[in-house]
Amino acid sequence: MKSGLVSFVGAGPGAADLITLRGARRLADADVVVWAPSLVDAECVREHVRDGAELIDLSRAASDDLVELFRRAARDKLRVVRMITGDPVLWGAVRDQVEACRRIGVETEIVPGVSPVSAAVSAVGRELTDSEDQSLILTRVDATALPDATQIRAFAGHGATLGVFVAAARTGQLVEELTAGGYAEDTPVVVAYKTTWPDELLLNTTLGELEATVKQRKLWRHTLFLVGKAMAPGAKARYRRAESPAEPVEDAAETSGERSARRTSWSARAGRTNRIAAARNEVPAQSAGETSQAAWRAVHSWQADARTKAPAAPKPAAKPDIDQTSLDMPAPEPEKVAVSPAAIKPAPRTTARANGAGAAKQPAKGRNTQAKRTRKSG
Repeated sequence: MKSGLVSFVGAGPGAADLITLRGARRLADADVVVWAPSLVDAECVREHVRDGAELIDLSRAASDDLVELFRRAARDKLRVVRMITGDPVLWGAVRDQVEACRRIGVETEIVPGVSPVSAAVSAVGRELTDSEDQSLILTRVDATALPDATQIRAFAGHGATLGVFVAAARTGQLVEELTAGGYAEDTPVVVAYKTTWPDELLLNTTLGELEATVKQRKLWRHTLFLVGKAMAPGAKARYRRAESPAEPVEDAAETSGERSARRTSWSARAGRTNRIAAARNEVPAQSAGETSQAAWRAVHSWQADARTKAPAAPKPAAKPDIDQTSLDMPAPEPEKVAVSPAAIKPAPRTTARANGAGAAKQPAKGRNTQAKRTRKSG
């Protein structure tokens, strides 16, 4: 690392254990972490950040403060992590900050994260598309933009699955735009508020009942609305067998015995759908707070190493990421040390082994002399 590193890390939709392993690794190595407590769960930062790291509340930092931080990172070769909710490339507004870092001369990287759209659809056990329409439209709307300054009506005309992130206080105007664009009143809608947070709220309704449902729950902040036939509670995804596209379409909602018999011939995508269906219909839902122990052990293992590792002097060179490390690098040659011949002194023959060796040579010398005398006398 020649000029510092600024990592724009996707923190995931909210839950501390939905950050990626790479994102958690960047947090463990960071000298400075910039985050917004209102958007990123404090447990996510507290669980992974190392002791002694500098924490900056984004809500108390202006744009000029961030630019100055980027300059400091370039000057002092710091590792800076800028935490962004969800996925940085989806409504993350990172382009201006990345360009500012490049002008300053500090290295940058973007670490993907789990988007709130993926988290919401996974939480209700659906897929974003269906067998009839494989299209998806995502848009974020400013709270004051509805209805004239948006293309919601034009997007609705496609009839695809539509994800709209907008203030719930504008639900009435949103319904008008969607209806005018062509969605029927019985179109399924999923309302996702603060998905994976402790106070998450997931609602299944229809477009005709959407406004009343939102008012009943007293929602007014930014909320994700997923609209389309794929959001129907009983929607079944249908796939073909992987080895024979011409065979009849198979239904993913089938019994356990049928799934076991067909598991070897189904595509990876169909197998994933079956596992989701099994988790939804056959396995009791996990209680809040239960997490994957295997994933936590993996994270805690390298995190403990990063926290307890003693700093070396002088400061070692930056360790490259594992996916950037060459696997066929030549082994370093052993270091050669020049030694003066005068400095090498013969070892005294005081050990039992040395005395024994000398005693063993005397009889041999005597036998050779005796043999010579015998030949001369003969």
